[in-house]
Amino acid sequence: MRQFNTFNQYPFLNALNAHENSARQAEAIWQAIAPDNLATLSRAINIKNQKLIISTPHNSVAAKIKLLTPALLSNLKKQEYEVTAIQVKVQVKSEAPVSPKTPKKISAHAASNLKTLATKLQGTPLGEALSKLADKSS
Repeated sequence: MRQFNTFNQYPFLNALNAHENSARQAEAIWQAIAPDNLATLSRAINIKNQKLIISTPHNSVAAKIKLLTPALLSNLKKQEYEVTAIQVKVQVKSEAPVSPKTPKKISAHAASNLKTLATKLQGTPLGEALSKLADKSS
């Protein structure tokens, strides 16, 4: 079977692969030292010049990480990682605009059946609810 060496054909893939490996290593380090509540609300992006770069969408999480930075750095030193600084970036996620929900309508036949059932259950909370639903759908 012939082996393909794609990385030699496309040099930019080597740089992309190196960046991916660095990001994975950074995330593994972050998961090892971060408290569980902070690790779930943030992620490590990269390690650059012995600086661990952390990203979070929450300002309060970033503040907490900055407060814990000395303890985290001492923990890194104990585990023999070559990280001397931690940088926290707040990256707010933008959400797509929510489209208003259109009210759903039921067919005339279904409304008729609801009215019939509401008259059978007249005087009960369910009967009153069905009656209101049938009236709205008409």
